Amino acid sequence: MSSTAPAPRLFALRSLPRALPDLAVVAVVLAVSLSLLTHGGPIPFRPGLRPPDVLGVVLVLCSAAPLPAWRRFPLAVFVVTAAAITTLAGLDYRADLMPGPMVALYLLATGRDRPTAWTRPGSAVVTGMLVAYLGATAVAQRTFPAYELLHTGLPWALAWSAGERTRLRREQIADLRRRARHAEREAERDRRLAVAEERARIARDLHDSAGHAVSLIAVRAGAARLRRDPDRALATLRDIEELARRTVRDIDQIIGTLREPADEDVQPPAGLASLDTLIAQHRATGLEVLLDVTGPRRSLSGAADQAAYRILQEALRNAARHGTGGARAGLHFTGAALEITVVNPVHGPGLSRSGGGHGLIGMRERVTLIGGSLDAGRDGATYRVHARVPYGDDRPCPEC
Repeated sequence: MSSTAPAPRLFALRSLPRALPDLAVVAVVLAVSLSLLTHGGPIPFRPGLRPPDVLGVVLVLCSAAPLPAWRRFPLAVFVVTAAAITTLAGLDYRADLMPGPMVALYLLATGRDRPTAWTRPGSAVVTGMLVAYLGATAVAQRTFPAYELLHTGLPWALAWSAGERTRLRREQIADLRRRARHAEREAERDRRLAVAEERARIARDLHDSAGHAVSLIAVRAGAARLRRDPDRALATLRDIEELARRTVRDIDQIIGTLREPADEDVQPPAGLASLDTLIAQHRATGLEVLLDVTGPRRSLSGAADQAAYRILQEALRNAARHGTGGARAGLHFTGAALEITVVNPVHGPGLSRSGGGHGLIGMRERVTLIGGSLDAGRDGATYRVHARVPYGDDRPCPEC
């Protein structure tokens, strides 16, 4: 026995959920129309009206049954439903406030794809069917259909207006969604651009650091070659070996993930040795910076040292731009990594975005490349940046 259903059956099962609302609308319209045919509407009872019979029920059915086809033939559905109640009125049945044409007119206005509210073909058809209905009613009653003009013309106008408002609302929602998607694409593009710029700057810093290390290796190797003391030459070679290993480790850790550097002048890479100068610069601009250093100091690899400095530089820059007072910076040397914390008060929305601006993106990218982590966010009236920067070197600081 085959486990797959025939194609027509599958198509019917998939179409069923979409058809259920249309069938529900047809059932409601048909029930209301039959009730109006039998008991009448707001128009006063007039002697001589034709009682409900099979022909009247068939015409009522014709005013409701075409509604499910409104997506493909909206204007034709309206014409058929309006023609059905026009025939009812011409045969002197109760035909006031029949909902079929009103629902069809609402769906016609809702499904339009033209920007203008009234088009000549649509206006001509709607007006023509209204005139035909009033004319058929006038012939059947042998008088001017004043009640029918009010109780049919006004509901039709309201149905058309409601359909227009629904269509405009749907278009506004679609436009807002398009703008939101466009904004997301722009934000993603800006984020990638910021990451690329930060990676290029990291590459330039690493290039300078590696170039300096290679130059130092060459100088020390030349000095060791010229020395006659084997012990001192051996010590120099050990230093060269260690420096080479550290440089290769930095290059292996970062260079494979970066783009080529941009063609512009680059300042020499800064590290924590320039931290006092950085804090003095911010204090000179009016930002009160408190620095707290705890734990036994350790030496950092070149990439880690530059990353720590860049994180402090960007965090203090953000505090100066968006903060309302001073900033407190903390450096905590733990056993495996340097913990950096910068806290500053803020007011208003501040830096409330979870992803952060370009500076935060750059900081996160830089510290991630060396195996660390960074968290930034607002906590009440303060903004906190916390980074964990691995040392990248197992030796204690020789200057501490």
